[in-house]
Amino acid sequence: QIKAAIKKAAEGPLKGVLAYTEDEVVSTDFIGDTHSSIFDAKAGIALSDTFVKLVSWYDNEVGYSTRVVELIDFMASKDN
Repeated sequence: QIKAAIKKAAEGPLKGVLAYTEDEVVSTDFIGDTHSSIFDAKAGIALSDTFVKLVSWYDNEVGYSTRVVELIDFMASKDN
């Protein structure tokens, strides 16, 4: 259920900000990725029925910079 909800968000309202992957990945796979978070569907584990460890990757510089540029664009659109 958690994976489905995250995938739905990544394909819907958070498209471009959140990504979803079921690929076998390592940190270097995300260098230059503009998403703020890439959910790794294979890396999470259920520690109990009510506690789940999720793993998400990101390129700190590129993901953050992309959001800053989007914010500047948004602010500029409101000035007009």
